[in-house]
Amino acid sequence: MNEAVLGTPASAIAGHTIALEDLWGDSARLFDRLAGARSMAEAAAALEGAISERLGTAQGRNTHPRFALEAARRLQSASVDVVAADLGVSARHLRRVFREALGTSPKAFVRLTRFHRALRDARQDGRTGWAGIAAAAGYYDQAHLIAEFRAIAGVTPRALVDELRAGPGID
Repeated sequence: MNEAVLGTPASAIAGHTIALEDLWGDSARLFDRLAGARSMAEAAAALEGAISERLGTAQGRNTHPRFALEAARRLQSASVDVVAADLGVSARHLRRVFREALGTSPKAFVRLTRFHRALRDARQDGRTGWAGIAAAAGYYDQAHLIAEFRAIAGVTPRALVDELRAGPGID
């Protein structure tokens, strides 16, 4: 997310619960669209539409979303220092811009991306073992994957996958 969507730098609200009307002002129309949604996919489409509208009307905001997104892409296979050097900025500048644009540090972003990749792989192929999922997602080993799942989700990978399978799906 970036300032154009949020109306404030992501770093200013990271880690806080903020009411939508405090960010977007009059959000009644969006609430009505979300309340009237007949499925998770319809609700997601309504939210995506509202975000697109905000992006379309945002002008002159001094954010660095493209830079942060390019850095995020590169961070999948390189360290912060290497990515910063490749982009021609200091590591400190990269961290600052990344936090302003995405509301998190590059390190936390990479950690969450790796977690998401492992979770996606586990949900898609129930036959693959956890050691294989861990290796494919970029964890050191299966124990590292389990520790990360406990730290991020509060449960083991198997418990989270089972919980997600039991709940309503998002199309």
